Amino acid sequence: MSVVLGYDESPGAERALAVALEVAAAFGEPLVLVHGAAAPGAAGEEYRAHREAVREAGRKALARAVAAADEAGVPSTVEVADEKPAQALLDAAERHGARVIIVGTWGDSPIRGALLGSTPHKLLHLSPVPVLCVPTGRHEQGPAH
Repeated sequence: MSVVLGYDESPGAERALAVALEVAAAFGEPLVLVHGAAAPGAAGEEYRAHREAVREAGRKALARAVAAADEAGVPSTVEVADEKPAQALLDAAERHGARVIIVGTWGDSPIRGALLGSTPHKLLHLSPVPVLCVPTGRHEQGPAH
């Protein structure tokens, strides 16, 4: 089994990474870091150049997450997929026998997520495994005592 994390450079990614590391360590599971890098459009030289730029940005973003996993003593695997984020996460979860998929949220309203098709919203409706949506932490409170 594994813990699959959707990681990009969104506001919720860092907090989701921290939670994913806690969950992976608690269950003794490896962390699978996934970045869906589907470029818009369908063909031509512009598409190939854009796709490679998006893939390279994904690899750089994931390098920081790998370093954090190493520091936490959590084994990790990286996948940069030529798919939209939700599909990349669903595919990785199936391949790696995920216990859970973890994603950060932007704090969007449920209506905005439904209309625009946010990754967390799609995963909640399509995933056969549990999905943990981690808020950005803008409204965090201190620990309960």
